[in-house]
Amino acid sequence: MSRIGKKPVIIPSGVKIELAGQTVKVSGPKGSLEIKRYPAINVKLDDSGKKIIVENSKPDGRSERAMYGTTRALLNNMVKGVSKGFERKMEIYGTGYNVKEQNGKLVLTLGFAHPAEVKIPKTVKVLIEIPATKGNDTPAKFTITGYDKQELGQFAAEVRKVKPPEPYQGKGIRYADEHVRRKAGKAFASGAA
Repeated sequence: MSRIGKKPVIIPSGVKIELAGQTVKVSGPKGSLEIKRYPAINVKLDDSGKKIIVENSKPDGRSERAMYGTTRALLNNMVKGVSKGFERKMEIYGTGYNVKEQNGKLVLTLGFAHPAEVKIPKTVKVLIEIPATKGNDTPAKFTITGYDKQELGQFAAEVRKVKPPEPYQGKGIRYADEHVRRKAGKAFASGAA
């Protein structure tokens, strides 16, 4: 029995839940999301209509046990997303690197021959706080916000993949809370041979 699956999802005010067959639709002030639930997992509202309850009809099945907690977590993320939203802060380290938004794309200048472009999804917004790096110490900073946690995370991962941080000087794109393990450079032997 999943400990996560047993917990009910509390519905904040302003969020509306629609259950139609296997589809669960959640709408709120930020937007609306929907998922198709796994057939053996039942989703229902409690008597007061303030909580979503997830039930597993086949507790012995392996995939049913896995989908029990997963369905509850997805529903919780949907409710949280349409009511409050999610954000991911990112930083770019490296001299001369910069970021800008242009024609629905995030344009990254990262020392390659051409600027890298990443298309911004409809559910995601990018807020650029510091557009260009200043030396190796002051990074360029931007925040990705959105109500769909999966799409926001995927977009952040695609942006980071353009130039992940390298271990010697730490140059590249990283999450603001990410710790980059650093390596020592080559040590040259002193003295003549």
